[in-house]
Amino acid sequence: PSVQWTCECSVLTYIIINTTNTPYLIFLPNRRHFQTATTTMQANFRKHLRMVGSRRMKAQTFAERRAKSFNRSWSDPTPVKQDSLPDSKDSGDLQASCATLEDGGCEDLDWDEEREMERLACEGDDFIPPKVMLISSKVPKAEYVPNIIRRDDPSIIPILYDHEHATFDDILEEIEKRLTSYRRGSKIWRMLIFCQGGPGHLYLLKNKVATFAKVEKEEDMSQFWKRLSRFMSKVNPEPNLIHIMGCYVLGNPNGEKLFQKLKNLMRPYSVTFESPLELSAQGKEMIEMYFDFRLYRLWKTRQHSKLLDYEDLL
Repeated sequence: PSVQWTCECSVLTYIIINTTNTPYLIFLPNRRHFQTATTTMQANFRKHLRMVGSRRMKAQTFAERRAKSFNRSWSDPTPVKQDSLPDSKDSGDLQASCATLEDGGCEDLDWDEEREMERLACEGDDFIPPKVMLISSKVPKAEYVPNIIRRDDPSIIPILYDHEHATFDDILEEIEKRLTSYRRGSKIWRMLIFCQGGPGHLYLLKNKVATFAKVEKEEDMSQFWKRLSRFMSKVNPEPNLIHIMGCYVLGNPNGEKLFQKLKNLMRPYSVTFESPLELSAQGKEMIEMYFDFRLYRLWKTRQHSKLLDYEDLL
């Protein structure tokens, strides 16, 4: 007669069958484990779709990647198609248009006109100046940050963006869209950038680390801060405030240099940067400006834990 023992673990069910011949094992998947894994993957996928910039990902077949690789010249890593080169007339027009953009005459309205438009948009006793939160997905458990903001302040606008795939354009477009949805013509008075980084640098996007030297060197990064400044308020009697959270940028002198460089890039808009330590009195004030302090502390204590169920906790 055969004898059977059954043993369960978190992943597999082991069935040991002893026959008259040779004992052997049968491994059966634990259905409960795979249901949990499936639920987790579905939740992560939905979270991924909610992030700004996540939809930029496009699947490429192996044939497409191989064709792209073999079409590239090994001697010239960035070949330029001859038919894409502009003629001299077009080149002159392009330079003229670039000069116009640098002067601000093509995109910017007159400063006083823009200021008046913003003032009209802000009329009314019910208007609260918007506070925009940029949240990098690189921050551990970033998907839960929108759940712990202050519920009594409708002016807080959380924007979760995909650190891996989003671009500066994605972020700026989302800011513009959300400000228009909040109130057409309104501008930012307070802003929180919640991302990873360290003394003297900000890790904004994948392969895009903002340092004093790189902000000067990399055109797309400097343009991001210049374009971001156009969303800052012109009617705020005090300098518009940008908080940096998730890292202590002022940990060395390069952090102060970085902030001064960003302030210069964002002129003539009046902007000041702050990056207080969270345990300081100024840091507590910053946290309470954007977050429910009790929920923030709860999130912070469980931020690096794998045993979480935020839906039940919140």
